[in-house]
Amino acid sequence: MNRPYSGIWPVAPTPFNPDGTLELEGMKRVLDCMIDQGSDGICILANFSEQFLISDAERETLSRLCIEHVAGRVPVIVTISHFATEIAVQRAQFVKDLGAAMVMMMAPYHGALMKGTPKQTFEQFKAVGDVGLPIMVQDAPLSGVELPVPLLVQMAQEIEMVKLFKIECAGVAPKLRALIAAGGDAIEGPFDGEEGITLLADLDAGATGGMTSAMIPDQIKPVIEKHLAGDREGATAAYARVLPAINHENRLCGFRSAKAAMVEGGVIKSDFCRHPIYPLHPEIRSGLMDLLRPLDPLVLNWGK
Repeated sequence: MNRPYSGIWPVAPTPFNPDGTLELEGMKRVLDCMIDQGSDGICILANFSEQFLISDAERETLSRLCIEHVAGRVPVIVTISHFATEIAVQRAQFVKDLGAAMVMMMAPYHGALMKGTPKQTFEQFKAVGDVGLPIMVQDAPLSGVELPVPLLVQMAQEIEMVKLFKIECAGVAPKLRALIAAGGDAIEGPFDGEEGITLLADLDAGATGGMTSAMIPDQIKPVIEKHLAGDREGATAAYARVLPAINHENRLCGFRSAKAAMVEGGVIKSDFCRHPIYPLHPEIRSGLMDLLRPLDPLVLNWGK
């Protein structure tokens, strides 16, 4: 089967100054660090970029800065999710004009109760697809919208630009397996998400890539590369090595983990998160560093 998309495509954190303003020079350093980490692509303005804490004007500033600074070194994927189809289309056109390689989007939702039906979801993805950028479908619990395999397959087969699928709902591996079996070559990029917490099982199910945080992509990349090369034993060993840190991130830290590691390694100056997000508890942060240091990831040394 044709699977042109693979590798590690982490989400870039958004650095803020201690007063809550965007730290734009820090954003450039984040991107440079991620490229040095071996990222095959970089996603911006995603949930792990704190997109829900960023204004529309800041989105434009960050989109322009990131795409210009990366300057084609790796593909830049921009998250454009919005409940309003017209706004999602406008966001897609804006980043296409800037030179983005791809967009990522969740199904339309707003709050806990306003959720797109399968028909509305298909129509929104079709409208964004008409802009002409490849789309990664983000099947995320945050949206609260169920995206059954038949709907995902229909979008892949009937919307030319729907090519990639970041599956991070409960039971990722069986869903990936069913999606690939039903969708065939139309599923050009089956990806794992959620920090890689089930990465090995998802690779066994047919995933060709992962979208993790920017904390340790250099340490997670070998898992994917070894598995795709047929070395499952090597992939298992590489995964077992990093899993405690991934578990700590997934269960206790979320998007704050990459920023904490980047502060520790001198990539950025502050791991400030906008209210109502609270900073990591000092013991949780210390525990994360205790798990990261034996791995000797690039992030802890990049800025020193």
